[in-house]
Amino acid sequence: MRASLILLSLIGLSGCTSTTVTNPEADFGRDWKFVLCCDTCPTPDSLQLVRGIFPDGAESVSIPHTPRIEPLVVNDQWQGICWYAKTFSPTGKGSKRFVTFDAAMNVADIWVNGQHVMQHKGGYLPFRVDVTDFTKAGEQSVIVVRLDNRDNAETGPKPLKTLDFCTYGGIYRNVHYTEKQPVYITDAVADSANAGIRITTEQHDNGLATVSLNIDVCNSSDRNTEVEIEACIKDGNTTVASRKITGSIDAASRRMFDLSIDLSNAKLWSPGEPNLYTADISVRQNGTDVDNQTQRFGIRHIEIRPEGLWINGRKTFLRGVNRHQEFPYVGYAAPDDAQWRDAYRIKNGGFDYVRGSHYPQSPAFLDACDELGIMVLDAILGWQYFGDSLFEAHALASSEQLIRRDRNHPCVLAWELSINETRMPQSFVSEAGKIVEREDPGRCMAGWMKDGYDIYIEARQHRKGVDTTRPLIVSEYGDWEYYAQNAGFDQDGWSDLLGEERNSRQMRGAGERRLLQQATNLQEAHNDNLSTHAFADGYWVMFDYNRGYADDLEASGLMDITRLPKPSYYFFKSQRSIDDHGEPMVYIASQWTPGVSKGVRVFSNCDEVELLLDGKSIGRRKPDTGARCNNLPHPPFTFDIDCTRPGRLTANGYVGGTLKAKHEVATAGELSAIELYVDISGRKPQRGVDDLVFVYANLVDTAGTTIPKATNEVHFDIDGDAAIVGPATVEAEAGIAPLLIRLGSDEKPVTISATAAGHKTELKL
Repeated sequence: MRASLILLSLIGLSGCTSTTVTNPEADFGRDWKFVLCCDTCPTPDSLQLVRGIFPDGAESVSIPHTPRIEPLVVNDQWQGICWYAKTFSPTGKGSKRFVTFDAAMNVADIWVNGQHVMQHKGGYLPFRVDVTDFTKAGEQSVIVVRLDNRDNAETGPKPLKTLDFCTYGGIYRNVHYTEKQPVYITDAVADSANAGIRITTEQHDNGLATVSLNIDVCNSSDRNTEVEIEACIKDGNTTVASRKITGSIDAASRRMFDLSIDLSNAKLWSPGEPNLYTADISVRQNGTDVDNQTQRFGIRHIEIRPEGLWINGRKTFLRGVNRHQEFPYVGYAAPDDAQWRDAYRIKNGGFDYVRGSHYPQSPAFLDACDELGIMVLDAILGWQYFGDSLFEAHALASSEQLIRRDRNHPCVLAWELSINETRMPQSFVSEAGKIVEREDPGRCMAGWMKDGYDIYIEARQHRKGVDTTRPLIVSEYGDWEYYAQNAGFDQDGWSDLLGEERNSRQMRGAGERRLLQQATNLQEAHNDNLSTHAFADGYWVMFDYNRGYADDLEASGLMDITRLPKPSYYFFKSQRSIDDHGEPMVYIASQWTPGVSKGVRVFSNCDEVELLLDGKSIGRRKPDTGARCNNLPHPPFTFDIDCTRPGRLTANGYVGGTLKAKHEVATAGELSAIELYVDISGRKPQRGVDDLVFVYANLVDTAGTTIPKATNEVHFDIDGDAAIVGPATVEAEAGIAPLLIRLGSDEKPVTISATAAGHKTELKL
């Protein structure tokens, strides 16, 4: 059994004692030209495009970018060819020049100054273009990218029309331009085995820890050279340890430098206390910095056995959720801050674990998981499809690249080098295991087949009995087993489904009864998972999402696609104990509507809850008991009272007899006003980075109560440096109309106005 030690995340480029030398052009995402083709461009146009000569009607866009703004419900996702071009001028500060794409969907052909440089296949992992031999310092150059996101048997997954998620398109993650001196730190993904920087740690007694750094340095010149490597370890802005090492590198060769640094009073990383250090690494020639990199890392020890998971010696259960990276209208093209907010929503919902379903997630999302304390099951692309030998080779290469990209994140729990819900040949599983042993021997490999994997991941609907001899993660639960009677894998062909009122796929506006049924389903399923020896489970799914084969949203999310919560979100939030870094909370899962609200369910992590109606106590009680909650840390509180008249409910949560939390709901009246608010989710809207921000128009009565039956159309306008993404007129669902906006660079306030049913309001952002 492998046991993970520690790892870290790339956060930028800066030196210990000097300024950055490797990023002369920091913002390479601006001022790209873009052309969308319906299928494939005619030959004359293509000959012009590869030289960077785009038609007059070409758009000017910023990266991340999606080829087409899609509707909220995507039933005909765009697939085809699109082109991007950017003009730039190398500064001459470095002799090596690279353009790195964090991801682009799906097959990318690259030209620089009219010359074809490379082709890359795969839409979820980074690739680097060496433009050194195709550009000259001080002279204008143009890089052109042709993208093809049509179905591809080599990269997978299976064709979009039978796929359970959309793959979208475009250069949807960041692009970086870097100039390097002849001597530089290599790139972990692009420069083959043992490249880049690897950091591992070992814990000792009395708070001591050893930090080991393996730094691969390339000498691309035609002369042997002497270098000095310095690593400074920082806790915040304070240097707590450092070490230097010197050595020679032969001409046109690489050398690995190994440094070991001891830390006293080491702070450990865990989901509850995600302590991070920074390693500032400098490469010097003749006393002058020629390359710098700055990386964060966390010190933690993981032990995984059939009996469970131990983090830093403490047995831990990871309550988790699956996540698709889709956003409304823009598909995958969400900037770093939007990715961070998604991680915050997951953590705030009571989760310490997320499964990347079913592909590599954004580097920015993993950075956020490092900061917030969310463990990640890091997956390669794959869903119900295993192709020929080319597919197998591509999946194995992706496994290698994924590990090299993410091996230094403390948040990575294990590598899911498995094609989801697909019978894989043993040769593939065996080779994937060899890749883990070679690239990251301290961490486990997880897969949905038992043979060959360290961790068995099993969806609850596939459970036919529990094998206690293998470590277990419940990969998915709470949706499919209630939707299709454990129908297996034929999601696009199964027809004998349960009634829509009894399954977990409920839109936010489905009404109180259906939303409470969703909460009942996932409570029952999560409680059942806790009866097994699984050390983690992942509810399906965090956010509603679009599917290639369906004409509606998959609505089992704890939040809808616009990141508005359903009552089930608060059930999971209540499962985080106060003594496990949880805040006291109480939530009334009722709209208190006469003739509709049957009983009152309250989610809380408190010892007792008192419910009051119009200030009069209905009762004070302990949590529920019974078969659906006997394993839960915090079962709900159910009060046997039906709503026969309007009123106001108040729930008071008590811990040790002391009032610690309070929540109120009231019967909604008639529409009286619109309230606008911005979704912060732990990070304020950012200017100058094309930040995507949700704004919500809340339709309320005179008391400020959201009107759950309100479905009015709300029209939005913006005045200032921002743009509406998607439609400007939105129909409210359950009394709230969501708007997605993209912020510009101007620091002046942006005014957002909303109008509905003769009411109007404004908000300055």
